[in-house]
Amino acid sequence: MAKITTLLLDCDNTLVLSEKLAFAACADLANHILQKHNLHPNYTGESLMTEFVGQNFRGMLLSLCKKHNLQIPDDELAGYVSSEEDAVIAKLNASLEPCEGVHDALKELDGKYTLAVVSSSAGRRLNASLVKTNMENYFGDRVYSAATSLPTPTSKPDPAIYIFAAQQLGKKPEECVAFEDSKSGTLSAVRAGIPVVGYVGSYDEDEREKMTAVLKENGAKIVMQHWNEFDGALQTIEKAKL
Repeated sequence: MAKITTLLLDCDNTLVLSEKLAFAACADLANHILQKHNLHPNYTGESLMTEFVGQNFRGMLLSLCKKHNLQIPDDELAGYVSSEEDAVIAKLNASLEPCEGVHDALKELDGKYTLAVVSSSAGRRLNASLVKTNMENYFGDRVYSAATSLPTPTSKPDPAIYIFAAQQLGKKPEECVAFEDSKSGTLSAVRAGIPVVGYVGSYDEDEREKMTAVLKENGAKIVMQHWNEFDGALQTIEKAKL
């Protein structure tokens, strides 16, 4: 079996505590867009996060449009996506924090494995997150976005971004391990043939047991509660390959 050489890490709520900040901005913009079309659902960040965690704003907005029987022209959609990026990046620059223990983990992993970020979020947002939390040097240009790196934008759970990242890195899926906090992200990696370590440390404590079950049901081999468990998690994946 192939040796693990490469770790593909989701960003939002896996490396950085961004989802609550981001979804608050998403809810404000989504409500504004729908109200322009005489729809008044009054979404909150929490309600959107429950349904769409792990997906990008483009994918979320297209799903909301389908739900409300609304069609938005492509150029208008692109404008909304850009506006959402600006709003989210402003919130991240003001308040973003890293996930607990992630810096210590990255220091130990750096040099032992090729490290890359694989996310649904737009490239500008990813770069802002990594710079704000002083993680950019671990990844260099190995930052892959389903929203902006692919010829055709998509979102997890589509496996396209994981397939693309592995190809760009010159790695086979069996050489890689993905770290994911969401159902959609876990499915994306699994569908690309990449084993998954789940992470639930970014969830409130009363949600962690439920999310552990969700991630395992959707293919995660093992689930971490904290980043200090990464070594044991990788050993579990390695043993499963034997």
